[in-house]
This record gives sequence, structure tokens and C-alpha cells, in this order.
Amino acid sequence: MTRLSRVELQAQNRAKVLAAARAEFAARGFDGAKVDAIAERAGLTRGAVYSNFSGKRALYFSVLAELADGAGPRRSKVPQSPAEALGEFARILLTRLPLTSEHGRLGSRLQQEILAEEGTRGAYAQLLGLDAIVLSLCLEALAPDRRMVRAAQAALTFLHGARQLADSAPGFVDPFDAITACERLAELADDGSWPPAHLPYAVPAEPVDRTWSPPPATDILRGRPARLRDGDGVLAVLGLQRLEAVEELVRSAPPGAQVTAVLVTADPHELAPLTRLTLAELSTCLLSVFPPSLRPALQLVYDESGAFAQALGLDGADDRTEAAVRIEDGRVTALAHGRGACHAAAAPVRVR
Repeated sequence: MTRLSRVELQAQNRAKVLAAARAEFAARGFDGAKVDAIAERAGLTRGAVYSNFSGKRALYFSVLAELADGAGPRRSKVPQSPAEALGEFARILLTRLPLTSEHGRLGSRLQQEILAEEGTRGAYAQLLGLDAIVLSLCLEALAPDRRMVRAAQAALTFLHGARQLADSAPGFVDPFDAITACERLAELADDGSWPPAHLPYAVPAEPVDRTWSPPPATDILRGRPARLRDGDGVLAVLGLQRLEAVEELVRSAPPGAQVTAVLVTADPHELAPLTRLTLAELSTCLLSVFPPSLRPALQLVYDESGAFAQALGLDGADDRTEAAVRIEDGRVTALAHGRGACHAAAAPVRVR
């Protein structure tokens, strides 16, 4: 029998712990679940559980993330309007995702655990803001003359509230009425806040000349390897407290440019699975509703190890990081740091 390597053994133990945690949470709920009981179900020691997960909440987020990752898209007819797209998006979010159907009770404690820590609340708010930006970009492909961030934000606000009510007041939320309401939210006029007259906080990017050797990564929005070596474009490393900068990144980039946002955090134990969960739900809905022709050029990558920050020569990265580079002919040609870096890296370099 072939002996497992250390990496293979760690992966096997992690899978055992997740399966045991899922069974424990399903049987006893979050409050009743015990780490010792999870270890016993997995046939491992308590120490083995903690070597893979920092605590019960990290385990809980990871179990829900695994469920969301495994949902997979279900193709629907191609929408012809933003209203039709929002209605289909609502139908999938409310009725088809694992957290709202077969395993719905596993997710009933999610909001309470998100609220338990200030850092988790802040990161989740930014993640939902990112969801709204990405959803709006898809909707705008059906209405090129409109910015639809406000409609996307309103729809997500309504849908997440409806899901919470479905848990706390079963039978109160009528899915058909909720879907119809989301269709009507597509009519919301935008606030006209983009493009801004100027970005006074954006410091011009500095010209550089470096070889670009990105690490392998997965595009979260498409569930496939990210395209990082072919094509000119802009890449940003963003902490979970700076995700709002994605809109500047996308809208400031030249037409046809490859645009990538790399998400990082200083707390990978709990915020990494929460990020996976939030974006997996979004990805499932988007892939089900919008064909490739209606999806934005934006790639989303999660960098738990810090490999991208290292590849760009950054001195580490945390939840407030905003750094961006322009890539041309396989080389990094411009670098910007701090607030406004996404806009600065996408804009032309000033010649001094």
C-alpha cells in the first residue's frame, strides 16, 4: 500500500474533519456541536481538528462553503432584459442553493455568527458589495446605457432579507412574489455616481519594468484556472476591507483589457471560508443565469497564501491592502499603492 505524503495526509484529514463537522452541525446545530464530538466522528484527535481549523466558527463557515462550492450551476434560458435576469437570479438564490433547500437548517446560524465579530461583519459587508458590483456588470451587458449597481444592491438586500425570514418565519415568504419584486427592482434608476469627476486620492502609478510570473490560481467566478499570463491588462491585490475598489478597477480599465482582482486577508482561518461561501453562491447564480457573452471580463482570485503579493514584490498584504499593476507583453509596467491604486494602474502612466 502506497504511503501518503504529508500534504496528502493533511488533505485527507481535512476532508474527514469537514465531513464529521457537517454531520455534527446537522445533528446538533451550531450551539450543540462540540469540537471533541467532531474529532470522534472523524476518528482523529482534538489536536488534529485544530491543526486544520482555528475553531468551531471556522469549521462552520468551511462546511457551508463546501456546500456552496458543490452546488454547481443549472442552466436556464438566456435573459433578454435586466428584469428577466434579476428574476431568474432570485429564483436560483431562493430555491436552488444548498443553504436554502436540502441543507437549509445548516445555514440558519450563519448571520448570527457573522455578526459575532466586528472584523467578520466588515468583511461580509464588503463581500456583498463586491457581489453587487459583479451582478451589476452582468445586468449592464443587457442594458449598456445604464449603471445598475443600485438595482443590484437593492435586489441583494431584498433577497438576503427574504432568506433570513424564510428561516425565522417559515411560510411567510412567497418565492413567486419575491421573484416578481426583484424583477421590478431592475427599474431603479442609478444614482449617477460613476464616473466620478475626479479621484483626488489616487496617486499616479509609477512606471516599472519587471518580469511577470504569476502563481497558478482559480477564477472564482468561472470555476476554472485563471488566465494570468496571456493578454495585457490590470491586476489588483485587494484586502477584504477594500473590495469596493473593484468598481474602479473594472471601469477604469481600457476596453478589452484583462482585469483581475486578487482577494487577500490577514485572517484566513475564518474569513477565507466566508469569502468562499459568499462568492460561491454568487458564482452559482451568475453561471446559471448569464451566458459567457453577458459575463464581465473581470476575474476573481482568492490568494490565501500571499503568493501574489510576493510575486508583485509587496511587503505582505492585509485586509486594507490596495495595490495594482499594469501588465503589458508579459511584463509589469506600472505599479500603484494605496487608495485609488486600481484607477491609477489602469490609467495611462504620466511621463515626467
